[in-house]
Amino acid sequence: MQKVILVLWLLVSVILLSMVSTKVWGGKPEKIEADQTMTFQPDMTVETFGQVNHLANPTLKKIFGLESKQDLQKKVLSFGLTQEQLTKKVNQAMALQSEHESKNWKKIALKFSLWIIWLVTVFGLLKKGRITKSNRSWLLLIAVAVFGVLLGSDPSPMGTVKDAIVLFASKGVIFPPRLIAFAVLLLMVFLANKLICAWGCQLGTLQDVLFRIMHERKTSSGVLKRRKIPFVVSNAVRIVFFVGFTGVALLWGLDIVETIDPFKVFKPQALGILGGVFAGVIVLLSLVVYRPWCHLFCPFGLVGWIVERFSVFRIRINRDTCIDCRACAKTCPTTVMTHILDREKTVPDCFSCGACIEVCPTDSIRFGRCKRSQDKPT
Repeated sequence: MQKVILVLWLLVSVILLSMVSTKVWGGKPEKIEADQTMTFQPDMTVETFGQVNHLANPTLKKIFGLESKQDLQKKVLSFGLTQEQLTKKVNQAMALQSEHESKNWKKIALKFSLWIIWLVTVFGLLKKGRITKSNRSWLLLIAVAVFGVLLGSDPSPMGTVKDAIVLFASKGVIFPPRLIAFAVLLLMVFLANKLICAWGCQLGTLQDVLFRIMHERKTSSGVLKRRKIPFVVSNAVRIVFFVGFTGVALLWGLDIVETIDPFKVFKPQALGILGGVFAGVIVLLSLVVYRPWCHLFCPFGLVGWIVERFSVFRIRINRDTCIDCRACAKTCPTTVMTHILDREKTVPDCFSCGACIEVCPTDSIRFGRCKRSQDKPT
């Protein structure tokens, strides 16, 4: 009962404080604008065309490839664009402009800066084996508070994949800053496992701390006993969800994730009825299943899992000293340590929580650098 009260207190605190934080940051809603109805006459100059359709000069420059102010006086038809091509270019330019205007660039810069500082700190603790039961939940709570409650639902690792796919599918364009953010986050995965998902993602850390409340100190029994979903099942669901989401986006330009986006627990004002129900399901699952959104649905989780196979730093086992007691596999919240111990080619997502390092009686597990086939951490 005490654990249930703690879970409820945490969720209520996150929602109420996030409502306050969202109002403080303000900003425009992040949504893809509907196609504009374009006004066009054959004798229009570029400048007139821009004035009639409320297009700023920088937008006109992108549409027509203008090189000087004098080009504003050229006829629109002189650029050799059909009305259909012109309409498409206008809508693409407006979509990019809308994306840019919806962003709070100061908050984004702050969040990425804090992510880097935080992940370097956690990396150091993992390398030294200093993440334990006594501090793990506190570290996760700090991440939830800073990257979720304080800095909001966006940006998020998931959004760099989801929003890029939807924008490209509906408008045929890529928002360069989002592509850069995606590349930076994948670089983090390549360098040091899924630390960004494990210790930086606001929803991932919230799920994690909910799971820890129920299972970190004492194994629960009955209905709330922790469950480990076989990776072949969870990854199959995640792949099907990703393919379905991408297919719907490409065919109809719809974002099926937006309606159920659980990241909106950090932006409660935007959480509709269906989204609230889905977020509630994720919360309930988190009490018995480790990071259900990450394993079953997250688009970035799937892409990150692929890149994770080539990570420079990750969990390693020294086979010379390992006694195969399986203490690490027992304490691991997923099946990843079982797969690593058995030298299986397909290894599930590892969130580098450090639990396996802490319980190993022979000090054979490290967060280190080497080829996994060698299994001798440095």
